[in-house]
Parts: sequence; C-alpha cells; structure tokens
Amino acid sequence: MIEFFTHLFNEFELPLSNPVLIFSLILFIILLSPILLKKINIPGIIGLIISGVVIGPHGLNILAKNSAVDLFSTIGLLYIMFIAGLELDMNEFKANRNKSLLFGFFTFILPLTIGFPVCFYLLKYDFNASFLTASMFATHTLVAYPIVSKLGIAKNQAVAITVGGTILTDTAVLIILAVIMGSSQGNLTQAFWIKLTVSLAIFSAIMFLLIPRIAKWFFKKLESEKHAHYIFVLSVVFFAAFLAEVAGVEPIIGAFVAGLALNPLIPHSSALMNRIEFIGNSLFIPFFLISVGMLVDISVILSGPTALIVAGTLSVVAIFGKWIAAFFTQIVFKYTRTERQLIFGLSSAHAAATLAVILVGFKANILDENILNGTIILILITCIVASFATEKAAKKIAICEEEVSPQDANKDQILDEHILIPLAKTSATEPLLDFALLIKDKKSANPVTLLTIVPNNDQAEINILKYKKAVDKFVIQGSASEIKINTIARIDHNPASGIARTSKEIMSDIVIIGWPRKTGFLDKIFGENVDSIINNVDKNLFICRFQKPFVEERRLVFICPPFSERGIGFPPLIQKICRLSQELSTQIVIYGEYKTHQAIQQIVNNLKLNTKLGFKSILDWEDFEAISDEIKPTDLIVFNLSRKGSVSYQSIFDKLPQKFEKSFSENNLILVYPQDDRKESAMDAYEDFTATPLTKGIEAIEQISKGLGNILKKG
Repeated sequence: MIEFFTHLFNEFELPLSNPVLIFSLILFIILLSPILLKKINIPGIIGLIISGVVIGPHGLNILAKNSAVDLFSTIGLLYIMFIAGLELDMNEFKANRNKSLLFGFFTFILPLTIGFPVCFYLLKYDFNASFLTASMFATHTLVAYPIVSKLGIAKNQAVAITVGGTILTDTAVLIILAVIMGSSQGNLTQAFWIKLTVSLAIFSAIMFLLIPRIAKWFFKKLESEKHAHYIFVLSVVFFAAFLAEVAGVEPIIGAFVAGLALNPLIPHSSALMNRIEFIGNSLFIPFFLISVGMLVDISVILSGPTALIVAGTLSVVAIFGKWIAAFFTQIVFKYTRTERQLIFGLSSAHAAATLAVILVGFKANILDENILNGTIILILITCIVASFATEKAAKKIAICEEEVSPQDANKDQILDEHILIPLAKTSATEPLLDFALLIKDKKSANPVTLLTIVPNNDQAEINILKYKKAVDKFVIQGSASEIKINTIARIDHNPASGIARTSKEIMSDIVIIGWPRKTGFLDKIFGENVDSIINNVDKNLFICRFQKPFVEERRLVFICPPFSERGIGFPPLIQKICRLSQELSTQIVIYGEYKTHQAIQQIVNNLKLNTKLGFKSILDWEDFEAISDEIKPTDLIVFNLSRKGSVSYQSIFDKLPQKFEKSFSENNLILVYPQDDRKESAMDAYEDFTATPLTKGIEAIEQISKGLGNILKKG
C-alpha cells in the first residue's frame, strides 16, 4: 500500500511528467475554462491564455514547456492559419483584393513607421534592433478568428480584407526578418536575393498548380473514403508548412497558402469542412492558446523599471499602431465604427509571427532580454484586448446582419425551409444529398427528408424494411455536417402522387429528384412519372444529373429563358444559385436576355448577396449552338424552366433539356422548375381531370405524326 501511495505522489510531482495525465489536464482546461469564464462575460480565448499562465513554468509550474506541448502548439497555430485560408470567401476575396492590399499596406507601414522612432530614439536601441522590433508591431496573429467563425460572420467584408491583409503583412515582416538576419551575418548578397526569390516562386508553383490537381484527383478517386479526405488535408497542411520553411519563410505562411489552395475544393457546408473545424476548434487551437499563456512570465514586471517601461511602451505602440491602421481603413472604405472595431480586434493580437521575429532576433543577439520579456507581456495584453474588441464588434455585426438579412422579408419561410428528396433508388442518393446540404439554409431547423414510395402489394412491408436499412448511412452522412436527416416511406400506387402528397404534408419548399431513367417508346409518348411530378408538385423542383464530383466544377452556367424573373419562386432560386456558387467557389455566368440579366442583378442587390455575375446575351433561343458554343465539360449547367400554364412558359424550351442531355453528357446538369404563379380555381381542379388526358392525347398524336413524317422523308 505504501508503494502505491509513493507511486501516486510521484506521478503528481510538479511539473507533471506522465503524458496521459498531462493530456487529461489540458483537456479539462479546454473544457472548463471557457464555461466558467463565460459566466463573467470573459471570452473563452482569454480563459485559455490565462489558464496557460497559471499552469505554465512561470506560474504554478504544473506543466513544463516540453516537446509534446510545442508539437500541439505548432499544430494549433498552423490550424488557425489554415482555417483562415479555407474559410475565406474566394469570390469576396477576389472582389476585394485591392482593399486587402491597401489594408495590408496600412497595417504594415503605420505600426512600422510609429514603432521605429520609438525604439530608436526613446528606448535607445541600434538600427537593426529598432527596425526588427518595429517590424514586430506590423505582424498580427488571427487569435480571435474563432470568435467570428463561431458567430457566423466569417464572410463579412471587413473579416475578408483583414484575413487577406494578414498574409501580406506577416509575409513582408518575415522577409524583413530574413533580410536583417542576413545583414547581421554579412550574407546580404546578390545570391541571397536570388535564392529567396527562386525558392518562393517554386513554393507558390507547387501550392497553387500542383497541389490542387493532386487534391482533385484524390477526392475523385477516393470519393467514398471520407476519413481519408481528412488525413489527406492534414498531410497537405503540414507539408505546405514544411515547404514554406524550406523556402525561407515561416511555416504559418505555408499553412495559410494550403488553405487558399484547397479552398475551392472543400465546400463550406461539407462534412469534410465540418470535421476540419470541429477537431481544430475543440483540440488543436485551444492547445495553442494555452501554450501562448505558458510563455508569459508575470514576474518580469517586478524585475525592474526598465522591463516595465519596455513592456508598457511596446504594448501601447502595438495597440495604437493597429488602431490607427484600422481607422485609416475605415476612412478610406467608409466602414462603420463597428466594422473598424472588428478590423482592429482581428489585427491587434500578437502571438505567432511576433514570437518568431523576437525569438530569432534574441537568439542572434540582435535583441536583448528586456525586449523578449516585454514582448511576452505584449502578447498577453494584445490577445486580451483583441478578444474583447472582436467579440463585442462581432456580436453587433451578427445581430445587425440578422436584422437586415437578405431573408428579412421571408425570414419565417427561411426558418421553416424544408427540403424533400424522393428516392427512386438509394444508389443515387449520395450526390443528391450532398447537393441538398450545399444549398440548405443553415438557419432552418427543419431536417432534409428522404422519401421513398413503395408499391401497394404483398412485398410492401418487406420493401419498407429494406429501404430503412439502406438509408441509415445517409442519416450518418447528414450528421457529419450537423444536418438532421429524416426518412419517410409511403405506400402508394402512383409514385408521382405520393411525392406530391408528401410534399404538401411536410410543407416542403424544395423537392430534389434524380434524373429520370431511360424509358421505352410508349412511355415517352404517354408521359412519365417525372412529367406528373413536374405538373403536380407546385414547389421549387430540382431535377439533377450528377455525373462527377463537385470539385471539378469551374463555372456555374445559369440559363434563363425570357420572363423567368416573373415567377414567384425565382428570387429564392437566385438565392440558392448564389449560395451554391459560394460553396463551390465558382463564378456564375448567366445566359439570357438583357432584361432578365437586369432583373437578376436587381434581385442580387436587394438580397445583398455577395456574388459577381457574368452575362452572355442570347437573342435567338431556337439556335442551340448559340447557347452551347462556350459551355465546357467543367461547367455546372443549371437550366431554369417553367411549367405549362405559367407566365414564362414557352413550348420551344421543351426540347432544349433533351439536347443538353445528349450534347453535354459529361456535365453535371440541373433542371429547375421554380414555384410559379399559376392560380388554381375550382374549375381548374376539374380541368385536371378533363383537359389533361385530352392534351396528352393530342401531344401523343402530334409526336406520332412527326415521327411518321420523318420516316417517310427518309424513305
């Protein structure tokens, strides 16, 4: 028994050495500190940093700064930069790249301009030490980025330009570090510049030309191996970090570039994205924040007035430099005070690149111990200021976006949005469900419903059991994206009527069905189930043919015949098209008449959708080649059609989908029938029973006569 207690006490000797116990302690801190500090309105990020101060070697010495902590800390830092690049809205970034460049210039040059005279004249450091310390003020780490991500405003323009500016400033500062190190060692020769330029060029070529092709091939060949996708992504991130280090810059640049390179291939609503964010936000990033706290030595402040003066001066200059950069950005781009505060909050935290600059300078004897200790205090202060400022501003913007959101006019409809996917065969379900998860509004609490219609015969109950067993894996697929999947089985003689009835029972807004299978000659004449679904389901109907993974899409070609904009379901359709474009990081090209393009642009402006639209004018809709000439195999084709009886219906468009199916067999193709403005009266209900068979009979006779006429002509 004595040996047992002796062994137990040895395990709890400080600092802890048992890796299992260390990991357990870290996990308890990650779990409890945000929960406890939330009650007193302190951001969870600060709780993790303070926890690191308490348990670190300069606090209670519960945990030493060992290789395991360093490893997880490095992973967390790379993860923050990777997620920042991955969540960046590329369409928004491209549209605002000039703003990112200007903000990057402000947040780099202003702190540098303010910091250098302070270090050189006030603190009396030499040129190299002053310039290196001043360049540290220009850096910033996106420590507060998880706050904006959690509150759902990561696509805000202020966030986009700040994230874009981060890579520019940190890259510039780390290049300055390499230059000063070369200067201090006397290596600042022509060969140094050639080596740096060539290595960065090779790194950029590998990341933006080679890696996306490999990733696209991997995702396509191993589409069903979902766990392998995550491992592949992690491999790319750390390999990119290694390549960046070899190229002469910091690994965080490589991680951010990896996020940019993989951004178009990982939709933001996909299960893979959910896994990346979940593991990072729950484990790796908190580890990094705790490790930042472990660097802080509070006793430094008590070591003498010099350390206190240096720490205070550095902190004031760092905060003021970033605030003045955010202020100039606000003035130039006419942002609100809240957006300025958000930019300041995101860009004011100093951690990763700051530490890299100061530690390298300290080890090279360019900087002294006072600068090192002052920088560590600066890290704690700026992280606290950044967290409070970011959370306060982010909450205001999130509330404001909620109040004036593009769905404000039909907010209740969005919250009740319900997607129905009728299944003819479960083997084609996965791409349809992936598509539904991409276009589904995340604010809607309703599930995505999978429906099957079972014939009413002796095998009905057995078929229902088979269906329920087959769709279990799709429930798991939805849960991986944090979307609830509901399954329904109905017994009905007619699949079309079963789908129409169910869509009304669950009050679905969108119905997504797969492409109809090939049928015989008589089926084509007298109509298929799809025709019945189109005519009876008065919802936004998507008929989808997905031949290949979404990662191969380069453009979204949206074909809009004249008067499409007059349907009541057209604005919600535009919203879904824009959402799909953002998820796939593709541009939208509209094929239509000028009036239609104007109407779509007006809808986009009214809904405040961050989407850039291309336009190709079509004047002669009967000329198929005019529409199809510029369509490529990498285009996702969305064809807007109308039901018979609606305002925008024209018979000339009935044959176009068949032509597209034959001419573009390799393309993913979506036919859309928006909810139309047909008004049914009591007589209309009777007309369904009387006129429809007659109409179909006339159409059948016309098709037969045309077919016979063609045969006689050939004869």
